[in-house]
Amino acid sequence: MNESFFELRDLTTGYGDKHGTKVISPHLNAQLRQGRLTCMLGPNGAGKSTLLRTMAAFQPALDGQIVLNGRELSAYSMPELARQISIVLTDNPKNMNMTVEEVVALGRSPYTGFWGRLHEADRKAIDESLRLIGIEEFRQRKITSLSDGERQKVMIAKSIAQETPLIFLDEPTAFLDYPSKVRTMLLLHRLTRVLGKTVFLSTHDMEHALWIADEVWLLDRERGLTTGSPEDLSASGRIGEYFDCADMTYLPQERRFAVTLPD
Repeated sequence: MNESFFELRDLTTGYGDKHGTKVISPHLNAQLRQGRLTCMLGPNGAGKSTLLRTMAAFQPALDGQIVLNGRELSAYSMPELARQISIVLTDNPKNMNMTVEEVVALGRSPYTGFWGRLHEADRKAIDESLRLIGIEEFRQRKITSLSDGERQKVMIAKSIAQETPLIFLDEPTAFLDYPSKVRTMLLLHRLTRVLGKTVFLSTHDMEHALWIADEVWLLDRERGLTTGSPEDLSASGRIGEYFDCADMTYLPQERRFAVTLPD
């Protein structure tokens, strides 16, 4: 169950502009393992969003390889990728004039086409997704009537309805209150255990990630990418190397940060 099936091999991320090619993160090597929750942590400007977009095939790599099930990501067609990777972005559909059920049904597009007719298997997948996330009672409500936390659950249900082995999320707890952040992280952890999904997310909620994640990716411009379990990265001092500063220190045994207040 913990086999590596998604790999970065000497990957360099970045983008081209009118001034040439801008490298963001060079020579990255890492693996995602099946049925695991992996959290990517790093300061603003570290290149997390660029790496996530590259891993999701939203933008090309500058160099190196991304390999999914032994095949380079660039060799997959977009319809093929839509059956392998589902994406939950920070911006959720606040302005969509759709019901919860209609939004979740969009996850079936790889199997029906965007305007395709839903068949029995599609409806079962939608019903199961709503049940797993615990939002069955919301199914006929408009997405605009929901709270931020409820909308985030809808988008996660949509990704489950897509029936992909991989789920990528960009800042899934952004804009949520504290209880909603905790519930969302616990929900994502549960998906790996109940459905065997491989969940990869970028987050600034470091302490939640360090308590809940199976694996952690630490990324910044100076140190590059370091991966490992929260326990190993804490014990080795690597988390402190990435985040300690004059007014904040990581406490490995407690797996939290201590803030130094000014005199």
